[in-house]
Amino acid sequence: MSKTVTLKIEGMRCKGCAMGTQGALEKVAGVESAKVSFPDKQAVVVCADAVDEGALRAAVESAGFKVVG
Repeated sequence: MSKTVTLKIEGMRCKGCAMGTQGALEKVAGVESAKVSFPDKQAVVVCADAVDEGALRAAVESAGFKVVG
């Protein structure tokens, strides 16, 4: 089964920031797809139910940004 997780992201300043964050999220084991929007300041991630949201947050932080909320 899959789930969809929406993350609000703080600190992105451009489309390149969003692309880098999307790439980091796509590398998390169990992630099926990730779509990061710079204008919306959020990521929508489709992943296996077993994927811990903490792993997604860590991927965003590794890209240099902060998950809020």
